[in-house]
Parts: sequence; C-alpha cells; structure tokens
Amino acid sequence: MSAFTFTRILPRMAAGATAALLPVIAFAQEAAPAATEAAAAAPVPDKADTAFMFLATLLVFFMLIPGLALFYGGLVRTKNMLSVLMQCTVIGALMMIVWVTYGYSFAFGGSTSPYFGGFAKAFLTGVTVESTSATFTDGVVIPEYIFMLFQMTFAALTPALIIGAFAERIKFSAVILFTLLWSTFVYFPIAHMVWDGNGLIFNMGALDFAGGTVVHINAGVAGLIGAIMVGKRTGFGKDMMAPHSMTLTLVGAAMLWFGWFGFNAGSNLEASGGAVLATVNTFVATAAAILAWSVVEVFTRGKASLLGAASGMIAGLVAVTPAAGSVGPFGAIVLGLIASPVCYFFVAVVKNKFGYDDTADVFGVHGVGGFIGALGTGIFTAPSLGGTGGADFSIASQFMTQLTAVAITIAWCAVVSAILYKIVDLTVGLRVSVEAEREGLDLSSHGEAAYHS
Repeated sequence: MSAFTFTRILPRMAAGATAALLPVIAFAQEAAPAATEAAAAAPVPDKADTAFMFLATLLVFFMLIPGLALFYGGLVRTKNMLSVLMQCTVIGALMMIVWVTYGYSFAFGGSTSPYFGGFAKAFLTGVTVESTSATFTDGVVIPEYIFMLFQMTFAALTPALIIGAFAERIKFSAVILFTLLWSTFVYFPIAHMVWDGNGLIFNMGALDFAGGTVVHINAGVAGLIGAIMVGKRTGFGKDMMAPHSMTLTLVGAAMLWFGWFGFNAGSNLEASGGAVLATVNTFVATAAAILAWSVVEVFTRGKASLLGAASGMIAGLVAVTPAAGSVGPFGAIVLGLIASPVCYFFVAVVKNKFGYDDTADVFGVHGVGGFIGALGTGIFTAPSLGGTGGADFSIASQFMTQLTAVAITIAWCAVVSAILYKIVDLTVGLRVSVEAEREGLDLSSHGEAAYHS
C-alpha cells in the first residue's frame, strides 16, 4: 500500500472509530454526573455524633451493671444480695442475645404495622458497617450498628428494673422465662409503637424523649402486677426487712444518675444543643427531687433519710426522662418538685393502704414517676413555659395525647404481663419454697453467699 493510499484511509478509519465511540463517550459523560449525584446523596455518618453515641451507649450499660444491681442489692437483706446481682447480670446477657436475634427487628424492622416491627431485620439482616440509621433518626446520620446497640441497652435495662418489685422470693428460672416472654410481647411492641415512625403512639404525636412510657411506666406496671401475683415475702409486716446496705444503695443510685446522662442526652442521637438541654434537665430535675423528698420526710417523719434522698434521686430522673429534650430547665425543676411528693405518697401511704409488697418500690417510683413525667411533658413543652414546642403548641391537646399514650401503655402492659406471669407460674412456678426463702436466695438458688462472716 502506498503512502498516499494510507494517508487517505487513515482519516476515514479515525472518523469511523470516533463515530463508533460517540455513544460510549456520551454515556460516560451522562453516567459521571449521575454517579457523582448518587455519591453525594448517600448519607455519610457524622464521626462526632457516632463517638457521642458510643459514649452514651456505654453509660446506659453502666446503669445496669453495676448501677441498678448495686442499687437493688443494697435494698434487700444480706442473704439475697447476690441473687439480685445475678438476676441483673443474666437478664442483661439474655436481652443482648434476644435483641440482636429478633428484638431489634420487632421494634425497628421497617414494618408499616402500628404495633409490630416485623421480621425483616431478624438476625440483623441488612444491618452492616455501611448501613446508617437515617431512616429512624430524622436526618441524623450515624452507623446503624451504634443505633442498634444504644437501643439494646434500653431493652436490657428495662426488664431488670422489674425485678425490684418481687425481689427476695422469686425463682431464678421464673425471672429468666418471664424476661424472655415479657420483652417479646410487651417491651418490643411498646418500643415500636412509641419510637418507630410507623408506630401507633408515635403517629398520635405523643412525646417520649427517652422512655417515660417505654421504660418506666412499662416496668412500673409490670412490677406492680408481679408483686401482687408473686405474693408477699414470708414474714412481711412482721420480720425486719430493712435494706442491708444503704451505702451500696447510694453508690448504685449515684451510678444510675451518672449513667442517666447517656440515657437522656444520648436519646438526642447527636452531639448538639438538644443533648446539652437534656443534660441540664437531668441535673436540675434530679436535684429538685432529692430536695423535695427530703423536705417531705422532715415534715412527715421528723428526719430526712438517705433512703429518701436516693428514692428522690431516682424519682426525679424518671420524671424528667420523657421530657428531657423538650422542656426548659425550670420546667424540669418543677417536674422534680412534683414527682418526689407524689412518689413518696405512693410509697409511704398507698402501698401500706393496699398491702402489696413492692420490695424496691418499682411501681411507686418508676411507674408513678413515669406517669408524672409523661403528663408533665405535655404541659412544660409549651414555649410559653420555656419548652421547645412550636408556635402552634397546645397544652390541652398535647396533654390529652400524652394521657392517651399512657393509658395504652398501662393497658397493654398490665393485661399482657398478668397473662405472662400466669404462664410462668404454670410452667416453672413463680416463687421459691418457704424454706428456700428463709435460707435466702443467695444460697438456695445459687449456692453462694455475698458475704462471709
């Protein structure tokens, strides 16, 4: 082929190749912006918020072990101290496995049901290091694993709260079976209803920032039903049943208060002003409640007690929990000032009047305190009272919404819990023998002693 012929053919070949490549080039030019847009649209976890939620998760876990375990342990007699520690420890371990197996899915599985999260995320299906919680957190982007873990600590703590109501006389096997059933049929559905975007109570517009209904009313009501159905301790009203160590009780209460900052501030799900507000409210509501309980005791008993101060501490923490992110500091103080006297009345008067044996006053403090907090949230969230409610916030309307949410929680929990206690009683039995109870659950149930003389 001559040079002349080659020079004539080469441009034609180049032109043909260019024409053939034009569609490819055009596609690449179109695909590049699309890929860029997709990458820009993909939610990227915020590292500061993620670190904040790591800390909050660990703080809530600290509330269970050692916080709650020592708080309840100090309130029982010496011979039952170890049994309470054991129950808190094993409940926590059980709930961690249950939560990742199906609990997370039942609460946040993506179902459109107002009552049930579904099975889509059973065994953490679809939860990966790349998945985020943007679906659940209204624009806050953190890894879904940390959101799952934070909620897991709530699920582990709540059933452990219940055991204080029937401490010192229940079988260990009954505690474990009841925890498994109760979490499945009470806690997970209520958590879905209150905190999932498709939940019944969530879509009513009820406010529950960190668990007034899900955790405290739920646990308080289940504790009351349990105290009645398990029955009174042998010798109740006759034998000395004073707490064996107020020192440990206060240590445990202080650990609970410390961990509660993760509980309340962490429920903001990001390190922002909302978390700081929740922290401020957790300080001042609790302080007000401690002072109020102590003052009430001075007027009714003549002396302020350490047990009263610890009880006031927990009452204030419980009352501010649903309101922590939406009321102002002075609204939180008022909640603390109201919660303590009302809880004291239930602990000192109502319990004695009706004669039920709620060992650690789970209903009187958590149930009643949660009720006050949930209703108070509907009042003190009003912007006119220093809350964060919008310009169209209506105290009357929100109060009725809160009351409806509380009523649904109480009804669901009371009925289902009673059925579950009966099932447990018919299978493994609820309480130990009189002989085992007199010996103490440390030795009779676990073959160990918390203390050696």
